[in-house]
This record gives sequence, C-alpha cells and structure tokens, in this order.
Amino acid sequence: MVKRLRERQGRHARPSVRGRRSRLLGVVSLTVAATLLAVPVGSASADPKPSLQDLADQVEKMHTDIETLAEQYNGQREKLKTARKAAEAAQKTLATSEADLAAKRAKAVALAQNAYITGGLSRALTFTSAEDPEKFLDQAATTYALEQQQGEEVTQLLKAMDAAERARAGAKTRIEEVEKLVSDIDTKRDKITKLVTKIESNLFQRALGEAGRPGTRATRVNLPVPGDGKAAAAARWALTQQLKPYVWGAEGPSSYDCSGLVMAAYRQVGIALPHYTGSQWTSGRHIDRSELRAGDLVFFYNDLHHVGIYLGGGMMVHAPRTGDVVRIAAIEGRPYAGAVRIAD
Repeated sequence: MVKRLRERQGRHARPSVRGRRSRLLGVVSLTVAATLLAVPVGSASADPKPSLQDLADQVEKMHTDIETLAEQYNGQREKLKTARKAAEAAQKTLATSEADLAAKRAKAVALAQNAYITGGLSRALTFTSAEDPEKFLDQAATTYALEQQQGEEVTQLLKAMDAAERARAGAKTRIEEVEKLVSDIDTKRDKITKLVTKIESNLFQRALGEAGRPGTRATRVNLPVPGDGKAAAAARWALTQQLKPYVWGAEGPSSYDCSGLVMAAYRQVGIALPHYTGSQWTSGRHIDRSELRAGDLVFFYNDLHHVGIYLGGGMMVHAPRTGDVVRIAAIEGRPYAGAVRIAD
C-alpha cells in the first residue's frame, strides 16, 4: 500500500518538474525577445542627424576658422613680399659677384700667360748673359712686378670666387624661401575656399535660417567721429566704406577683410600699415582699454585674428566675416585682446 502510494506520488511529481522547466524557458525567451526589440537594428553604425542648432554652431566655427586662416594667409603674403625683395637683392648681388669674378679671372689668365711667355724669374739673373746689363735689370724688375701682381690677382680671384659662391647660395636660399611661402599661401587659399564654399551651401544656409541665428541687418550709420588728427580721419574714412562686402584677403576698394580695411583707412591719411593683424598689433603703441579714442585699433581673440577701428562710445567699424559687410558694431561681448594707437 505504501509502495503504491509512493509510485503514484512520483508519477504526479515528474510532470511538475517539466512544467517548471517550460515556464523558465518561456521567461528566458520573453526576456531575450524584449531585449532584441529594445535594441534598434544597426544602432552601432547609425549616426544621429545633427540638429539645426548643431549645424548653425558648425557654421560659426567655420567663420572663425576662415578668419584665422585668412589672417595667416595675409601674414604669409607680407612675408612673401619681404622674401621676394630679398631674393631680388640676392640675385643682383650674385650678378655683380659673377661679373667681378669673370673680370678677375680674365686678368689672372692674362698674367699667367705673360708669366709663361717670359719664363718668370725662375731663370738666374746674371749680367753675363745680357748684352746690356742695365736693360736686363729693367726687364727683370718688370717681370718681378708682374709676378707680384699675379700673386695679388690670384688672391683677389680666390676671394671673388668665394664671394660668388656665397652669393649663389644666398640667392638659392631666398628663392627656396619664396617658393615655400607661395606653397603655404596656396594651401591656405585652398582651405579657405573650401570652407567658404561649405558655408555658402544650401544645407548650411537653410540651417542658419531655420535655426534663427541672432543678427541684425546692416544699415549705414552716420556717426560723428571726434578729433582732428590722422587717427580720427582714418576712422571717418572707414565709415564711408560701410556695406561693402567682406572678402578674405581683400584690401579695397570694393571689398575688404578686417586688416585690409584698417590698412586702407590709414593709407588714406598717409600711414602705411601691413595687411596682417599680427603686424598691425606691433605697428603702434599699446594702450589700455580705458584710453581708447577714435582711430585706435581694437583686437580680438588670443591669436589676434580680428581687428576693428574704434569710433568712440564702445563702438567700432569693422569687416566682420564671410557673408557680411563693413558695419558698425559694439566691442562689448567680444573676446577683446587689446588696443593699439597708430597715430594721434
């Protein structure tokens, strides 16, 4: 009786173990399925689309990159002007050295030929072999003088050869410097052109419009500029260029970049400035912000890649960036770096 009861209990127990296993597998299957459904297909490779704000921020960065590269480009152009002048001077020095060398070589050859013909002073000077001892001494003295002159000419020839070689090496170095600068300029020009093309693409233009980037339409402002000196006169002239477009590397008369506008304005009052913010920064006296007056140059960013002309009242006139025009703007809210007084 007990045995039959245990067998009956065993038969009922085995199906319950299989049932638990089935239920456990069901739970695992549901968990795996839920996990697979929760992970989107291809999530490891798909990139989220940038928002309009992200695109607009990219444009702002590209504008900064363009202006930075543009001023580096301007700086290389200034170096190129200097290098080309040095190369021209080196070529002139080389031509002079080579002409001098040719003249000295011809003279040395003539003296050498004379020494060969006369036999120099290697023969013994004896009176016995001469019919006229006095005439013989005159000839000997002349030959000796020629030999002495020949020695001096040889020395001069060697110096001329050395000078010509140094001039040739100098000219080669200057030419290589010019070629490298031209290559650097071409590289920067290509980079800027690509960035400008990208900024002007339909994608970024639409993104900027839809993102509603802050900005105001430029209008001509007739702002009185106090002062009678050259600096104030330069500022007044810069105001007449309002609404002309920003073009990187331009220095007028129909378009400007930031340092090009500054250079053109001061050129109007008889002051020559280089077309490069880095050089304009060192072209005058550095002044404190509290000392600012009309005509002073105001610089922005740590690398000084932007410059404007101060007008007074916290305002400046400047050529801002690609797609913009020469306009008046406040200096507040910008990464101010310092100011330079070019003239009174």
